[in-house]
Formats: sequence, structure tokens, C-alpha cells
Amino acid sequence: MPSLSNDRSRDVLFDLTAAAFISVFIYIIIHNIQINVTLQKSKLENELLKQAQLRAQLLSLQQQVSPHFLFNSLSTLRTIAPDNETKTYVIQLANVYRYLLNFNEHHLASVKDELAFMKSYLYILQERFEKALQVSINVPDNFLNYSIPPLSLQLLVENAVKHNILSPEQPLIINIYTDEMPSITVSNSYQPKPSLEESTGMGLQNIKDRYQLLIGKQVEVIQANNLFIVTLPLLLP
Repeated sequence: MPSLSNDRSRDVLFDLTAAAFISVFIYIIIHNIQINVTLQKSKLENELLKQAQLRAQLLSLQQQVSPHFLFNSLSTLRTIAPDNETKTYVIQLANVYRYLLNFNEHHLASVKDELAFMKSYLYILQERFEKALQVSINVPDNFLNYSIPPLSLQLLVENAVKHNILSPEQPLIINIYTDEMPSITVSNSYQPKPSLEESTGMGLQNIKDRYQLLIGKQVEVIQANNLFIVTLPLLLP
């Protein structure tokens, strides 16, 4: 009998020990889970706070460079400019900034609006490069109501100017024209600068990405016969 009693006592003690161990183990697991949840929540809150702070900084910058402030400043500059050439330059610069500040409200822009913006942008470029930059635009009126992603033409012209030689003896020639595909093409004479720095191609890639996301169409890029040619599909109005 004493032996049976001792066995039962050991069994009870073992059960109690096992139960205590399991309870502690479960408590540790739950406690670790709670700690992880708290840490994740804290990280999330910190990330949200950082994002909110960045949005506030961006909003502040946007307000400081608001169209109202910018155009008032340019209007004042136009008023005090001593000659008509300077006044015209300021007007074209104002047109460029107005378009840049407003384009992100829309995923598409009409060819008419893009060309109007391009004429102001090209005026500024040609004031800088003079005879070293020669640009022709041949887009009939029946294409003006078609659409393209905004700033597409500007990015292509900017890339051409950035990566090619421009001089009165070797001018950069850019042609902007349409065809019945319908599409709009920007071609430039291919005369790359003798630089070790490689082009990142970010501007062109940005245009390709937007076409893919918007309509799932490809942008055609050809380099041949000393020309660099990019053709953009036109979208129905």
C-alpha cells in the first residue's frame, strides 16, 4: 500500500510539474506574440508618421512654389523687364511652368496641349542654343484631338539635347511628325557626346512604362542611319 501511495504521489507531482511547465511555455509564447505585435504596431506607427511627415513637407514645398506665387512673380518680372525680348522669354517660361505644375492631374493630354507646351519649351531651348538646335513640327490639325501621356514629347526632346552634340557647325536636328497609324514620332540626328557617362534611359523608360500601364501598347525605338527615332501610339480622343 505505501508503494502504491508513493506512485500516485509521484504521478500527481509529475502531472503538476508538466502542467506548470506547459503553462509557463504557453505564457512565454503568448508574451512573445504580444511583444512582436507591439513592435510591429510601433514600427507601423513610426512608418505612418514618417509618411505623414513627408507628405507635410511636400505639401509645404508645393505651397511655397504654388502656381499663384510663381505666376505673380513671373508677371512682376514681365512688367519690369526692360525689353520685348525679355518679356517674351518670361511669358514662355510661365507657360512651361504652368504646364509642369498642372500635368500630374491627368494621365493623358491632348496632342494640341502637348504641342502648345512644346512650343514654349522649344523657345527657351532655342534661346539658349540658337542655331545649334533646329526643330521642325509637322502635325496636321486632324491629329490635335488625339491623346498621349503628358510630357512625353518634352522628355524625348530633353533626352536628345542632353545626350547629343549641339554646335552651329553640327546642329542637332529634331523632327516631330505624325502618320496614319496613328502615331507621333520624334526623331533626332544621332551624334552622341564623347562621354564615358552612360545614359540611364530613365526618361524613355518612363514613357514606355506609362504606355504599358495605360493601354498595354509598346513604344517603338529605332536607331539607324544616324537617326534616333521614337514613335508613340496616339490614343483616340
